[in-house]
This record gives sequence, structure tokens and C-alpha cells, in this order.
Amino acid sequence: MTAHHLQGSLFDQTDELHLGPLDGLRRTVLGAGAWIDVLPGWLTGSDVLFEHLAAEVPWRAEQRRMYDNVVAVPRLLAFYGEHEALPHPVLDDARRALSAHYAGELGEPFVTAGLCHYRDGRDSVAWHGDRTGRGADQDTMVAILSVGSPRDLLLRPVRGGETVRRPLGHGDLIVMGGSCQRTWEHCVPKSGRAAGPRISVQFRPRGVR
Repeated sequence: MTAHHLQGSLFDQTDELHLGPLDGLRRTVLGAGAWIDVLPGWLTGSDVLFEHLAAEVPWRAEQRRMYDNVVAVPRLLAFYGEHEALPHPVLDDARRALSAHYAGELGEPFVTAGLCHYRDGRDSVAWHGDRTGRGADQDTMVAILSVGSPRDLLLRPVRGGETVRRPLGHGDLIVMGGSCQRTWEHCVPKSGRAAGPRISVQFRPRGVR
């Protein structure tokens, strides 16, 4: 696996991992029952977590069929199921904090964690919604903690409309809620700029992928 250098954040120069309070979340109503909550810098010391995850997670490279060809998925992946130990204790803390904060709205805990490793600007994920399982016909939530270099997350209405852009990295949190997975879609586009590596951790409830 090729190593990619992380340019550390000037605002995150600490080896101590610490999650801040979630009362700083700011909600943006997207429309059609969809919303996002964003909290920049939720995790202090996030560059330490990035280095740990990059080195210790059993990343896998996947392939998918596209028309008549088999192509490499342009990012590395890992998944931790409901009863699997997460790769760092601070991720357990994050999942518990998110489950407690959103208990009233979500009505159930976050239980799984999917990880994506974007090694550089050539890695990406295409437009999609997390509609495998209950997200196809029910309101749900997906909470994403980003560590490493910032990359843009784009959101757009499924039926067409204005695109929303949020740069995420260095411990930033975004939560997509309500009908967001059904009525909106999101992507991380390729970047022509010198983009450093980023890892996103996606916390989901049971039966949402």
C-alpha cells in the first residue's frame, strides 16, 4: 500500500485525543424533510487518530463491475459491524456521544462504523444516497467524522437543484438526517488540487448502509 503524507493542521497540534461537546452543532435545513448538522473540529488531536487508523485498520481495496469492465473502487474501505470492536477507543466514545445526543430524534443508537480512506485527490466517491436497507424508505441518520486533510463533501437534491458544499477534515463532524438519504445525494469528488489523505468514519443505525 502506498504511503501518503498527511499535512497536519496548524490548529490541531496535540497528541491528546478529545471530543468536544455536541451543543455546538449547527443545523442547515436542506428541504424536503432533509437536514445536515455540522460541527467543525469536534475531535481535537485528530491527526493522531488519522495516523493510527491509516496504519492499523485492515483496509481493503474493492473492485466493481462498470458496464463490461471491472474497475478498482477509488478509495480503501473497512467496515465494523454491530458487535465488532472499533479500531480506536475514541471512536467508541464518539458513537456513544452521538447516540446519546440524537436519541430523541433518532430513537435508536448508532451501531455500525464504515471507514473510507481517500489516499489523495484521485480517490473519490460518486453521487449516492445510503439507501441500502431502511434508508430507502425511512428517515434515518448518518454521522460522519473526518480526520486527515480536508476534502469537499457535496450534497444535491435528487430531483435537481443547488449543490451544497462542506469541506471536512481534521476532526470535523457532519450528520445527515431526516429524509437526506432518500431526497438528497452526496459525493466526494476527485480533486485536481494537491489533496492530502483523509479518512471518514460513518456511524449508522442498524439496517442502514
